[in-house]
Amino acid sequence: MQNITKIPVTIITGFLGSGKTTLISHLMKNPLGKRLAVIVNEFGDIGVDGEILKGCAIPNCPEENIMELANGCICCTVADDFIPTIEKLMSLSPKPEHILIETSGLALPKPLLKAFEWPAIRSKITVDGVIALADAEAVSSGQFAPNIASVKAQRELDDSIDHETPLSEVFEDQIACADLILLTKADLASSSDKKKAKQVIANNTIRHPPIIEVVEGQIDPRLILGLEAEAENDIDQRPSHHDNEPEHDHQDFESAIFNIAELDSPDILLNKIKILANEQHILRVKGFVSITGKPMRLLVQAVGSRVRSQFDKMWHPDDIRRGQIVVIAERNHINIPAIKEILES
Repeated sequence: MQNITKIPVTIITGFLGSGKTTLISHLMKNPLGKRLAVIVNEFGDIGVDGEILKGCAIPNCPEENIMELANGCICCTVADDFIPTIEKLMSLSPKPEHILIETSGLALPKPLLKAFEWPAIRSKITVDGVIALADAEAVSSGQFAPNIASVKAQRELDDSIDHETPLSEVFEDQIACADLILLTKADLASSSDKKKAKQVIANNTIRHPPIIEVVEGQIDPRLILGLEAEAENDIDQRPSHHDNEPEHDHQDFESAIFNIAELDSPDILLNKIKILANEQHILRVKGFVSITGKPMRLLVQAVGSRVRSQFDKMWHPDDIRRGQIVVIAERNHINIPAIKEILES
């Protein structure tokens, strides 16, 4: 049974654009009467997800309980970022009764789990559960490896062969560490695609946690909050590609920020983002832009060539109406001059 003196923490992980922020927004609005706090970690130093969640602030999770860790992966900066942030949350009055951590899409959950062994916090908090989100359509298409079946077959023939990409390792580590897996954007995938995605997930975990289909983050919060997994106590049962490495970094990925002048219409930018995905291998785009004549800013998010946008927040009279977007790609694919040329054309 979970030690009731410890504050439970839910770690929400998942690949880029899998729906983590949408899920947390839903939990903030349906907190089961608990006083929540949220830590948001982003790859790239535009606090898009933090801004979205602060816009959802409610009495049970006020804005001061939402803390951002930007431009650095939480699993790589435990001592510098994570521990001080936890201590700051613990000093709030009243204290939070449950903490949600949204990791960046590139984060590995296991190093973060190990942080709960740190003397400064191990008697104060416990990992209530690790929730991994997986995009049904993306996983079913084999996005995280060139050909999953082929790689598995070749590895069975020769253990020295490893055709996995960095993206596949991130995905597999997240799945292998999870207590619960949410198959997100289930409405965008066919029945056969969802079945395929579940099989891919099952092939990448020895623990076989439940897999639940989710649309727009809508899920009974009782399935997320209160798992009492105490995940920090069975770290060895959560295998990782990096178990034999002393530390890891994210040199396989790179982010870049671009300023966007006010636009007459969002369509031009949305089309350019699709071009970036197809021609420049961009994995993720997110940010805000200003549209002439519109009183609200436009939130733009993209995973590959799938682009979504919505007006999310009023511009204040003293705001400088300009936009910024962050793009994320594998380091050996990112071409900043080419990206800039497409965005400015």
